[in-house]
Formats: sequence, structure tokens, C-alpha cells
Amino acid sequence: MDHHVPLIATIAAALGLALLLGFLAARAKLPALVGYLVAGILIGPYTPGFVADMSLASQLAEIGVMLLMFGVGLHFSLGDLMAVRKIAVPGAIVQIAAATVMGAGMALWWGWSAAGALVFGISLSVASTVVLLRALESLGLLETFNGRIAVGWLVVEDLAMVLVLVLLPPLAEALAGTGATGAQDVWRSIGTTLVQVGVFVALMLIVGRRLFPWLLWQVQKVGSRELFTLCVVAAAVTIAWGATKLFGVSFALGAFFAGMVLRESQFSHRAAEETLPLRDAFAVLFFVSVGMLFDPKVLVEQPLQVLAVVAIIVLGKSIAAAVLVLLLRYPLNTALVVSASLAQIGEFSFILVGLGAALKVMPPEAQSLVVAGALISIALNPFVFRSIQPLQQWLLARSQFARELNARHDPLAELPMSTDEKYLARQVVLVGYGRVGRHVATALREAGVPYVVAEQNRDIVEQLRSEGVPAVVGDAGQPEVLVQAHVARAAMLVVATPDTLGVRQMARNARLLNPGIEIVVRSHNEEEARRLQEELAGTVFLGEQELARSMSRYVVERCAQV
Repeated sequence: MDHHVPLIATIAAALGLALLLGFLAARAKLPALVGYLVAGILIGPYTPGFVADMSLASQLAEIGVMLLMFGVGLHFSLGDLMAVRKIAVPGAIVQIAAATVMGAGMALWWGWSAAGALVFGISLSVASTVVLLRALESLGLLETFNGRIAVGWLVVEDLAMVLVLVLLPPLAEALAGTGATGAQDVWRSIGTTLVQVGVFVALMLIVGRRLFPWLLWQVQKVGSRELFTLCVVAAAVTIAWGATKLFGVSFALGAFFAGMVLRESQFSHRAAEETLPLRDAFAVLFFVSVGMLFDPKVLVEQPLQVLAVVAIIVLGKSIAAAVLVLLLRYPLNTALVVSASLAQIGEFSFILVGLGAALKVMPPEAQSLVVAGALISIALNPFVFRSIQPLQQWLLARSQFARELNARHDPLAELPMSTDEKYLARQVVLVGYGRVGRHVATALREAGVPYVVAEQNRDIVEQLRSEGVPAVVGDAGQPEVLVQAHVARAAMLVVATPDTLGVRQMARNARLLNPGIEIVVRSHNEEEARRLQEELAGTVFLGEQELARSMSRYVVERCAQV
């Protein structure tokens, strides 16, 4: 029997060592992700001992990126992206430009070529969607408004990187001095790329959103769980591969649109659930493969350059993004969540720096610097997210400017003077106007109960006001927003957002303003629901329990009619 099996050896070493080091990292109160990255370093070519196959590891990592982006698409519809387009599109473009200028300027100062500096700057500008999703899911922020902004922001970044990857070769030649011919190639590539991406997106939205849900329905009718899972995985990988081969779209973007069109199926939740173990396993392989690219010598030979790269990633572009979010008149909490989301780099950065090396426009140390920046920023990212709430409280307590940002004049941040008196006393203050919030609002409206909506999405608030519904924009965790919603005279506070991180502070502020107010909160976790009920002295609705009660009530009522 032939025992030369590099694929099996690579997978076994990667998963086994990642399990051990991930477990040790978790016991040390560190993210398991740190253990996966260290596992990659240990089986990489720059450390002694066993060396895994780099080529196979990179392909396995690509599968991991495909499946993870497919999962993003299953949870993120085009409507979600359009709902945050006014902040995600300009925000991503300006932030990419700012980070690119910072990175390129630093590389030019080091004496790099213009082309190499440009590639280096762009590679520092784009965050990892994989890392972001892990962070948002672990904190329960993925389905929140801030989470949708962050994911939408990174989707726009990924779209921009698709264009960059196609334009980079002719642009590098133009910067190298090819003259008019290089400029013509750039414009030709721009036109070709726009056409290719446009055709792919059109096909997926027009044909794919009808064909693939139908295919999933047909397979589901067979009743085989294995075939159903196979159909989902085959659709994700095949569409991603076909998008790359036929349209020049990245694997990640192709898989994202595959998930987005399959989301139209009524089995999208089942698809997400049954592919989760496979996505998790390949995500581990992705992080291990990143660790394999790291040469530890760079930390000793170029420590100042590494610190400069990390500073741009964690501080520079994050501050630029936060300033932009605040300029667009979004709350301080949104600015902090978005900036934390961008305080790392990932898969597209490695692809870009690899392409730069292939074009011979970057010095040898460029890849090690980018990977070092990625490793350190990814390891720090969970701590950056955990610092959001304490940092916000610290800023508001000590900074007059931060308080002015929260209290600045905004026509949507306060109810109009013409608001009917019935909405200002004994009303329901409804926090969040997502899927759950809309149902609650409909029930209140049908029952004739007045309510005021507090929502962070300005577009939703504008739409509600045009429909005659009183609404204010802002983070209801801040007392100013609750004051503007007239919570001091309200009968009830209903928190319909999936974000429970700020609920405790929101409840404390509401009780200070209105000691007798009744509080109703939604939750998706039994332990969290129990703690919330004890701390808030209110009513907590747990998603699974309420679904079970509704189903039981329906079954009993139907049986009684038979």
C-alpha cells in the first residue's frame, strides 16, 4: 500500500494540532483562533519538524473560504445589503482609500517602488469576512443592525477587491512605465471586469434565485438527508468554481451569491444548519494555512515595520472608518462596532500580496509583513470587540465631545413637534424594527395601541415617518434616545432587537427615567434569557419556547376541531 498521502497527512496534522492548541488557547482564556494560527506556524516551512504541503493547504483553505462565504449569503439577502447601502458603500470606498494611502505612503518611505507600495497599501485596507463572522457570531451581533452594516461593508470591500485583482496586472505595468499602452490596458480591464461581474450578478439574481431553490426543493422531496447536504455543498462549491472560471469572479464572491440565491428557498435554515460542521472544519484549515505563511524571523529582523503595519490595521483604518460613520450621523456604538470589525486583515490580503509577488513588484519581506500583521490583528480582534462597551462608557463619561456627538442636533433623533399626544404618554416604546419588531408593530397597530419606534437605521426611520409612524433614530442603549422616545411616560419598553449586549444598560436607563415601566425582551439562549429575566425583572421571550408554544396551541386547536 502506498503511504505517500500528502493530502491526508496535511489534514491530519492541521486538524490534530489545531485541536490541541485551540484547546490550550481556550483554557488560557484566549480565542481558539490563536491556537489554529500557531498550529499553522508549527507545521509551516519556517519552523523545524513536520512540514505540511503548502499547495494542498491553500486549496483546502479556499474551500473553507467558499463554505464560509456561502454561509454568509444564506443569512444576508440583497435587501439587507440595500438597507445599509448608504453607509456601507461610501464607507467601504473611503476606508479602502484611506488605508491604501497610509500603507502605500509608509512603503514609499521604506524605499519600495510605486507599484509595490500600492499593492501593499491595498492589502492592508481589506478586512477578513471570515474573521468578522466569527466575531459577530460569538457576540450575538450578526443579525443586529450594526452587524448588518459591518457585513455589508465587507461585502462591498470584497466586490472592490475583485475589481482590484483584475486591474492589478495592467496597473502594475502602467506604474512601471509602459505609458499609453498600460493606460489602455487599465481601461480595457475595467470595462471587461464590470461586464463580467454584471453578467454574473444578473444571472444569479434572475436565473439562480429561481433555479437553485427549485433544485433544493426537488432533492428534499426524495427524503434523503445525505442528498440534501450534498446538494447544498455541491451548489456552493460548483457556483464558486464556475463563477471564477467563466466570469473571473473570486471563489469567495461566487460562493456568497450562491448562498444568497439559496436563501430564497424555504429550506435555507436547514441548509445553513446541516453544512455548519463542514464549514467549521474547513474554517480551521483556513486559519492553519494562514499560519503556515508566517516566517517568525520577521518579528526579530523587522520589529518596527511589523508594529507600523499592525498600527495601520488596528488603529489607522479603524479610526478612519469610525470618523466616517460619525460624519454620516450614525451613533457612537455603530462607529465602534464597524471600526472593530475592520481592525484585522485576511484572505484577500494574502491573495493580493501573492499576486504582487508574482508580478515582481514587491520586495521579499512584503508577504511576511502582511502575514505578521494579519496574525497579530486576528489574534487581537476578539479583545478589540470586547472593549467596545467599556470604551463607549469611558468616552461618554469623560469626553464632552463624545457626549456632544450623541446629543448633536439631528431632525430624526427627536419626535416632531406635531406628534400626537397619544404617542407621548402610556405608549409602547418599541426598540428595533426588524423582522420581530415589524410583527410587534403590526399587532399593536391592529389593537389600537400607540407606539414609538427607536431604530438605528436612518432609512427605516425616514420610511416610518413618511407612513405617519412616530420614530426616532439612535442607539436605545443611550438615555438620550429613550428620552426622545418619551420613555419616562411610557407604559412598556419592548426590545425587539437580537442584540442583547446593551439590553441591561437600556433597562437601567429606562427604570431610572420610569421606575414603573414594564420591560419585554427577546432572546435566543436559555441561559441568557434566565439572566435577563433575573436582572431586568421583566418578561423575556425565548425564541424556541415561543415557537413550541405557538405550534402546540395550533395543534391542540386543530385537534379540537376534528
